[in-house]
Amino acid sequence: MELFAPLRFKNAGEQVAERLVTALALGVFVPGQRLPTERDLAATLGVSRTTIREAVSRLAATGYVEVRRGRHGGAFVIAELGPDTDEMVRRTLVPDWDQFEQLFDFRVLVEPMIAGTAARRRTPEDIDRIAAALEGYRGAGSNREASSAADRALHLAIAAAAHNTYLVDLSERIRQGSTLGFRSEAYSLAIRERAIVEHGELAAAVIAGDPDAASAIAAHHFTTTETRLRELYEQARAAATRDQP
Repeated sequence: MELFAPLRFKNAGEQVAERLVTALALGVFVPGQRLPTERDLAATLGVSRTTIREAVSRLAATGYVEVRRGRHGGAFVIAELGPDTDEMVRRTLVPDWDQFEQLFDFRVLVEPMIAGTAARRRTPEDIDRIAAALEGYRGAGSNREASSAADRALHLAIAAAAHNTYLVDLSERIRQGSTLGFRSEAYSLAIRERAIVEHGELAAAVIAGDPDAASAIAAHHFTTTETRLRELYEQARAAATRDQP
């Protein structure tokens, strides 16, 4: 599960920049959104704030983010893609792709089991929490940060309904590994529209106590980030092949 161990080498700033660019391409962060603070990014990626500062400076110099000063300042995303995106994605994904494949397989084995167990064990209190979390996701609109937080809250509510803390922790660790360490799933407006439907179906199956339906819906739903990562991986490999002399 330690797909992205802390970065501990002399060019860590470059490596963090590459991972952030890959996260932008994945939709973890979108134009107009402020990146997490230096402190939060450092804690997430297991590096120093100096390394984060260097990485953000690289992104600003290449046009991915704009650094704004002042009370409401920070690093704001201004572009998801750039001329070097494919190469930076390749450097992030290709060396660990075998581990990604195992993680994708693990996820489609584990998440349906969690959803099915939640459908069998949910209590009236769980039903209320799941219903509230679903409404929270629907109400998040196109706000990326709110949508990400609401998505995570809904899946935590469903996992919690299985009444096994190990399963909740396992689901969170899988999410972290699948999302480059950031815990935000792949995002686009099209993905959100699909998720609104699938979240409703998944919540309804769990609330209705239908483990077979809950498992089947989860098996499909949890391939969204995998699908986008596969697209990025193939694009990066194809670009590298084209650039070869």
